[in-house]
Amino acid sequence: MNTLKNVKIGKTVKVIKVHGEGPVRRRIMDMGITKGVEITVRKVAPLGDPIELTVRGYELTLRKADADMIEVE
Repeated sequence: MNTLKNVKIGKTVKVIKVHGEGPVRRRIMDMGITKGVEITVRKVAPLGDPIELTVRGYELTLRKADADMIEVE
């Protein structure tokens, strides 16, 4: 399974599925990360966490643990 956590800087990917359950999954989906959305990885912090993304025209910062729940292609 390829997740958002493994995407290199500058790459654009498409969301296949948001894994997880309960409030964490709901919070990710409320941020606009849903099936079919394109996400561009803009930056990664020096220690690797968090990741800065562009989603639906706005910038979003996400922890690697949360990014690991987002399956992409």
